Formats: sequence, structure tokens, C-alpha cells
Amino acid sequence: MTDRIASSDPHAPGEPLVLLGISGSLRRDSLNTAVLRAAQELAPDDVEVVIHPLHDVPFYDGDVERRGLPDGVVALRRAIAAADGLLLAAPEYNHSISGVLKNAIDWASRRPEPPLDHKPTALLSAAGGSGGGNAQRHLRDVLAHNRVQVIDEALQIARAWDHLDAGTLTTPEHRQHLARILHLLRDEIRASVQASVA
Repeated sequence: MTDRIASSDPHAPGEPLVLLGISGSLRRDSLNTAVLRAAQELAPDDVEVVIHPLHDVPFYDGDVERRGLPDGVVALRRAIAAADGLLLAAPEYNHSISGVLKNAIDWASRRPEPPLDHKPTALLSAAGGSGGGNAQRHLRDVLAHNRVQVIDEALQIARAWDHLDAGTLTTPEHRQHLARILHLLRDEIRASVQASVA
């Protein structure tokens, strides 16, 4: 976690916007986590992409919640709250969202002050033949329920293993599309900030 994420002022002059990248896969060589690393490389100069792992986030359990949020959940919620926007990298498992990602959303949606509320977000997927389209469709429903502001344009990389070499996104068209999404999300965030102070 960077000092920027811990800042109490998410729009301090001269500091970049922060996009928090969350991968729905825990695998060390995850293709979706690799796409987030590509986002770090391709981000505009005024944007910083910070990847937040989910290994320390336990399964949601209301009994655990009542006793006090686990450290991993507290860290996740604080990181989401402090970020200007989200990049959700969603693998497709069994035609839908991974349990890892859904679990993180479940924890982040809990009251009081759910940090997902109205958070500008973009969806990215590296998957098989569908490119993650089924997972993203279901994910949009879940996020809409939580009032997350998901931009229309999304990255879907079909047969992702053909486009990532040793964890590096190599296909020019996908790199260009990812860069475009990063710019679109940045512009959405800045527009929202301007509207809120107008």
C-alpha cells in the first residue's frame, strides 16, 4: 500500500488520481492480475494504479462481522474508500464471477458507510472463449445493486493465454484498448469531482 492510498485528501494538488486494482484470482500467475500490472504500465501520467491483493480477506461471515472486522477486511475497505476509482479484474469461473471477487464485494458493501458507494469503476477480464463477458454481465448486476458507477466500456480478452507472455500483455490492440479505458475512467472521475464542487 502506498502513502497516497493512506492520504486523508484524495485530491491533494499535484498528486495523481489513484485507481485501486482488485483481481478476482488469487493465483500467483493469474492472467487477470497480469492485466492489472499492464494497467500500471499504461496508466496516464496523472494516474497511479495500486493493486490490492485479496489473500487476507476471509469468507464473509455475519458472526465474524459482529465481533469486529478482520484486519484484511479493514485494509480492503480503507483502500477502496481512499481510492478515486476501481479497476476490477474479473476472471470467469463457471460462466460467472469468481467467489474471491464476489466475497470481496460482499465485505465492501457492508454498512456503515460502504466504500463501494458511487465509486467510479472499470471492468477488465482475461478469460477463455467468452473473454469474461458472462462474468462481467453478472458483475454489473451486483455492482448496480451497490450503486457503483461502472463505465460502459470494458476490456474482455478472449483466449487470454495467447495475449499474455510471461505475465506481460503483448497484443497491441488490447494494450491500446486498456489505455483507452484508463483514460475514460480518469475523465469520469474528474468530471464527477468537478460536478460535486460546482
